[in-house]
Amino acid sequence: MAGKKTWRDMSKGQRISVLVSGAVNLVLLVAAQRSIAKTPDSNIRGSKVMWRAVSFINFFGPVSYFLFGRRRESGLVGGTPAKR
Repeated sequence: MAGKKTWRDMSKGQRISVLVSGAVNLVLLVAAQRSIAKTPDSNIRGSKVMWRAVSFINFFGPVSYFLFGRRRESGLVGGTPAKR
């Protein structure tokens, strides 16, 4: 069984991939935390404390918050109010 690769053992492409995935994860985490802070309790499914904790799970936490944690407003179509 091969041991863990160190930073020096990685190719340039692997290093870039690690840095990009880390940056994406960080951006998602910050966006989720900011959204949780600014969104009223009534527009979040569950508690804010729970979603704050879940958002720290790598990649899947923030994505699950944006998919399942926020309530959608029923009158919106494509981000703009629906015309009646």
